[in-house]
Amino acid sequence: MRSKTKSVSAKAPSQRMLRIGELIRHKLSELLSRGEIHDDVLASHVITIPEVRLTPDLKLATVYVMPLGGNDVRPVIQALAKNKKFIRSEVAAALNLRYAPDLRFREDETFEEATRIDRLLDSERVRRDVEKKD
Repeated sequence: MRSKTKSVSAKAPSQRMLRIGELIRHKLSELLSRGEIHDDVLASHVITIPEVRLTPDLKLATVYVMPLGGNDVRPVIQALAKNKKFIRSEVAAALNLRYAPDLRFREDETFEEATRIDRLLDSERVRRDVEKKD
């Protein structure tokens, strides 16, 4: 007999997950823009945070980051991970949750993926296929 519940990975994020993810994203953006995280690497980069994804139990938040220009991603992620304790305490103060989510920093690859798709759509092979249908 099959289980009536769907797997967790197939579920869309709940409104609460999305709302808390946005609150975390705004708080992190505020910390970075005001220079409240005292780190030379973070101070020398302009960092964008396009998305924060939470697990359904709200215990783990994956923060996607990208320095402006897309260069030097690894040092930025290492600097954020080094300052994770401070960042988590600041996020916890801004959220009204029983437990502050653990933060995991990852490179945002959506820009690279969008560029790859644009190149693919501009390729001669795709152009020929589109012309055949007309």
